[in-house]
Amino acid sequence: MNRESFGILVQQSGRKLYGFAFRILRNQEEAEDVVQEIFLKLWNMRDRLDGYRSIDALATTMTRNHCIDLIRKQKNEYHGETDFNKISNLMADSPYDNLVLKESGMIIEAIIEKLPENIRIVLQLHDIDGKSYEEIAETTGHNINTLRVNISRARKMVRDEFNKFQNERRGNQQAGQ
Repeated sequence: MNRESFGILVQQSGRKLYGFAFRILRNQEEAEDVVQEIFLKLWNMRDRLDGYRSIDALATTMTRNHCIDLIRKQKNEYHGETDFNKISNLMADSPYDNLVLKESGMIIEAIIEKLPENIRIVLQLHDIDGKSYEEIAETTGHNINTLRVNISRARKMVRDEFNKFQNERRGNQQAGQ
């Protein structure tokens, strides 16, 4: 593909890809950046584009995948205080979903705070602060296998408590109907 035909591709597909990225990300600058990244990737693979039946379909798929990767990266980047508002903006579709997600985040935070200190600290270091098992072992002096077991136990405790809360809430809602 030469520069002229690539320019035509950019003109024909740019607005569509931007709209697609914006619907996923709900952020103008990020959507613009994603489209620019996709066109850069397409330009770098221009010699192989003739092997695709639909460059438009390829560009759309690449855009979708890039947006998903960006959301996952943003979701995993929060450190320290858990910013459930940001996560809810990334993942929820409606104000109700936002509220449910925010409330769930607050409940999970409260459950984590009630965990035994040794388990809570390890869970927080790994799942919230994003530390590796090796980094945690170095910091705490614990064996990596012990850390894995403790994190697994902590997650199970959080999951069980959260499910218990959800079941109690459902029971209260059904009783009130």
